[in-house]
Amino acid sequence: MTVIDSQFTRLYRSFIGYFNLNPFIFITANLSIITLVLSSIFYQSTLQRVFGKIQNWVLNDAGWFYVFSVAAILLSVIILAVSRLGEIKLGLDHDSPDYTKTTWFAMLFSTGMGIGLMFFGVAEPLIHFMTPPIGEGSNVQAAKEAMKITFFHWGLHAWAIYAIVGIILAFFSFRHNLPLSLRSALYPFIKDRIYGPIGDCVDLFALVGTLFGIATSLGFGVAQINSGLNFLFNLPETEWVQIILIIIAMGLATISVTTGLDKGIKFLSQANLILAVILMVAVLIAGPTTFLFKTFLQNSGAYLSEIVDKTFNMYAYEPNDWIGGWTLFYWGWWLSWSPFVGLFIARISKGRTIREFVFGVLFIPTGFTFLWMTIFGNSAIDLVLNQGADTLAQLATDNAPVALFAFFDYLPASTLFSILALVMVIVFFVTSADSGALVIDMLASGKKSHSPAVQRAYWSILIGIVAIALLATGGLQAMQAVTIASAFPFTLILLISIMGLFKALKVDATKQALRYQMLNTASSGNETRLSWQKRMRTLTTFARRSHVERFLDEVVEPAFELVCDEWKKQGIQTVITRGEEKSIKLEVQHGSEMDFIYEIVPNAYIKPDFAQDSAEQGDNAKYFRADVYLREGGQNYDVMGWHRDEVISDIIEQYERHLHFLHLLR
Repeated sequence: MTVIDSQFTRLYRSFIGYFNLNPFIFITANLSIITLVLSSIFYQSTLQRVFGKIQNWVLNDAGWFYVFSVAAILLSVIILAVSRLGEIKLGLDHDSPDYTKTTWFAMLFSTGMGIGLMFFGVAEPLIHFMTPPIGEGSNVQAAKEAMKITFFHWGLHAWAIYAIVGIILAFFSFRHNLPLSLRSALYPFIKDRIYGPIGDCVDLFALVGTLFGIATSLGFGVAQINSGLNFLFNLPETEWVQIILIIIAMGLATISVTTGLDKGIKFLSQANLILAVILMVAVLIAGPTTFLFKTFLQNSGAYLSEIVDKTFNMYAYEPNDWIGGWTLFYWGWWLSWSPFVGLFIARISKGRTIREFVFGVLFIPTGFTFLWMTIFGNSAIDLVLNQGADTLAQLATDNAPVALFAFFDYLPASTLFSILALVMVIVFFVTSADSGALVIDMLASGKKSHSPAVQRAYWSILIGIVAIALLATGGLQAMQAVTIASAFPFTLILLISIMGLFKALKVDATKQALRYQMLNTASSGNETRLSWQKRMRTLTTFARRSHVERFLDEVVEPAFELVCDEWKKQGIQTVITRGEEKSIKLEVQHGSEMDFIYEIVPNAYIKPDFAQDSAEQGDNAKYFRADVYLREGGQNYDVMGWHRDEVISDIIEQYERHLHFLHLLR
C-alpha cells in the first residue's frame, strides 16, 4: 500500500508540476463553477431571485458607496500620476517595456472596452436622447445631455477602475517579486500570509468571478451578433445559431491563447485597432464631418466642466430608477470586470513608470472613446433630430444591438460598413475571451508565470462550455446578477488595497529621494580614487564575457566573502549566491525589515562604432559590463576593473544608505 501511495504521490506531483497548477485553486474553482452552473440550471428562479435582490440592494441602497468608491479611485489614480509617486517604475529600475506603445494600447483597448463601443456607440446616446433622466427628450438640450451622460459612463471613471487594479498588481508583482495575481494586493497588510489560505481564497474569488463574467458577456454578446446577422442577412435568431457562434468564437480564442500573448492576442488586438480606426475615419468622412469636429470639442468641454457634479450626482432630489439602471449598473459592471482587465493590463505593462501607465491607460483610451462616441453618437442623433430618422431612434430603444447596423443604412456603402463592423465585433469577442482565459490561467497557476498551452486551452474551452450551458438553460440573467453582486465585496477589498499601495509607494519614494540626496554614487567616489590614466583605460576598454566572469571569480567573490565573514562575526546573517548568468549576489538579512541586496551582473551591450571591427560578429561585436543591482534593480554603473577594496568600499557605502533608509521608515 505504501508503494502504491508513493507512486500516486509522485504521479500527482508530476501532474501538478507539468501543468503549473495551484491544486487548491484549480480543484475548488472547478467545483465552484460546476456548482454555480448546475444551480443556474436547476434553481434558476431561486438564484436569480436571491442575487437579484442583492443586486437591487447594491444598486439602490448601497449606490452611494459605489459613487464614493469610484470617485475615490479616480482621485487616487490622478494623484499617482501628478505626484512624485508617478516616477516609480512598475518593475525594477532597469526594466524596459515589453511592448511598443501602439501594441500596448491596442491590447489594453481591445480587452477593456472595444466590444462595448461597437454596441453602445450608437444605441446609448440615442436612448439618453429619447429618454433623458430629467426633462423632455428629442430636443437640442436632450442631445447635449445625452452626450454628457455617455461620456461620463465611458470616460475617466471606467478606465480609472481598470488602471488602479493594474497599478496595484504590476507594482507588487514586478517591483517586489510577488505573484501576478490578486492576492498580492493584500501584501502590505498580511505580508507572507498571501501565500496561504487567505491568498488562495482571494485568487479563487477572482478566478470564478472572471470566468462567469466573461461567459455571461459571451452569452449576451452572441445574442447581439445573431441580431446583427439577422438584420443583415436574415439569419434566424435561434438558440442553435447562437451556440454555433459561441463554438466558433471560443475556437478562435483557444487558438489565439495557445499561441501566446506575443502572437495570437497581440496580432488580433493590433488588427482590430487598425480596423476600428478605419471604420471611425470612414464614418467621420461619410457623416457631417465639420459638425462632428465641433461637437467633439463641445462634448469634451462639457464633460470636463461638469465632471465633479456628475461624479457625485445621486439624483437624490429627483428620485427615479434611472441611476440604478445606468450609472450604478455601469460602475458595478466595470468593478466586477476590473480583476480580469486590471490583471491583463498589469501583465502587459511591465517596465513603464506609473505616470506613463496612467497616461496610457486613463487618458489615451478615454480620448479615443470620446472621439468614437461623438462620431457615432452625434451622427445618429443628427439623423433623428434633423433628418427624420425616427425608425433608428425607436430601434435603439427596442433592440439596442441592431442600432449600429441600422445606423449604417443611412450611410453610403452601408453593406461594407456593416460587414466591417461585424468582423470587428467577432474579433473583439475573441480578444476578450482569449485574454480572459490567459488571466484565469495566471490565477490558477499560483506563483508560476508560465504554463503549457494545453492548460490555457482548457480554460478557454471551459469558458465556452459555461456560456453555452447558461445560454441553453436561460441562466444568463441569473449569472449577470451574481456578477454585479460580486462587485460589492471586491470594491471593499480594492479600497483597502489602494491604501496598501500608497503605503508601499511611500516607502519606494523615500528610498528614491534618499538616493537623489546622496547622488555621489559609488562610481563617482571610486573615480576620484583612481589615477586619471587608469580612469581613461577603463573608459576605453570593452571587456569580453570571459573577462567579466574572471573578474567576478577573482575580485568580486573574494570581496563578497570578506564582507560576509566580517558581518557574520557581528552576528548579521549574510548569504552569497551565484546566478544562472554567472551573476553573484550578496544578501544581508534584516528579519522583519527590508533585506539589503547587492548584486553584480554581467550584461552585454553593443560596442560603439569607434570600437568595432567590421569583421566582428555575435558576441565579438558586444562588450560586457559588471553592473551593480540593488533590491530595486539596476543602478546604471559598472565596477569592471575595480580592485577588491574598491568593491568592498562600494558595498559598505550602499549598505550605509540602506540602513539610513530603514531608519527613515521606523
